[in-house]
Amino acid sequence: MTDTVLETGNATVQNDARPRRPYRLVRHSLLLAGRSLTKTRRNPGVLTDALFMPILFLLLFVYLFGGAVSGSTHDYLQYVFPGVLVMTLLLAGMLSTGISINIDVKKGVFDRFRSLPIGRSAPLIGLVLGDLIRYVVAAVVLFGTGYLLGFRAQTDLPSALAAVGLATALGFSLSWLNVLIGVLIREVTVVQTVAFLGIFPLAFGTNMVVPADTLPGWLQAWVKVNPVSDAVDASRGLLIGGPVAEPATMTLLWSAGFLAVFGPLAGYVYRRRS
Repeated sequence: MTDTVLETGNATVQNDARPRRPYRLVRHSLLLAGRSLTKTRRNPGVLTDALFMPILFLLLFVYLFGGAVSGSTHDYLQYVFPGVLVMTLLLAGMLSTGISINIDVKKGVFDRFRSLPIGRSAPLIGLVLGDLIRYVVAAVVLFGTGYLLGFRAQTDLPSALAAVGLATALGFSLSWLNVLIGVLIREVTVVQTVAFLGIFPLAFGTNMVVPADTLPGWLQAWVKVNPVSDAVDASRGLLIGGPVAEPATMTLLWSAGFLAVFGPLAGYVYRRRS
């Protein structure tokens, strides 16, 4: 009778634990994302790049190229704003995430996490999720600056939010490339250099600043295959009108592909290193 009760009790415990296992990694990742947000709240200076980068980029492009490209800074602002949105949200996550992870690994923070009964990839996922606050801050600052300069979306609020969502999805998926760089390379300065060199041709090799048909043939070929170009086209269509379905679909496919490749690879390298 006792054995039966024990067996029944064990079965009950196992049945209670079984449905929880698939959610352990999610739960631990969200808890560590909360830790990252707490660090940001206590040290808001880490958001300096997300605060000032959108302002700098928008002012630089509008007043440096506006007269030459469109003959009017106001007309050029309407053209360049969607591209600056995509570039800003790409850089907001990519340039900081890998560096933050590299610093935490070097300081032994992740070694402490390793001693805890949590998923091995939870610290990486938690840090990346916590950095999503950068995307929010950067998008709000960019739209606020654009509004003050005279930018007006020609569509509606859901379309504008969709443009932010697409840019965030691409930035989030590509940030895992920086996570991989951050756990693979040991020196912070090298991480910064490699990250910048990696994002530069993606962010600037598009039709963001000028129409693609004004570029040299070899550069037009790169613009056509560059996944960021699809995001710029989709963002432009969602904010000022134009084709949306095809570039938006391609952006989502690229984002899913980057996440599927770089996410597991970064987790594998991190587990091997730790």
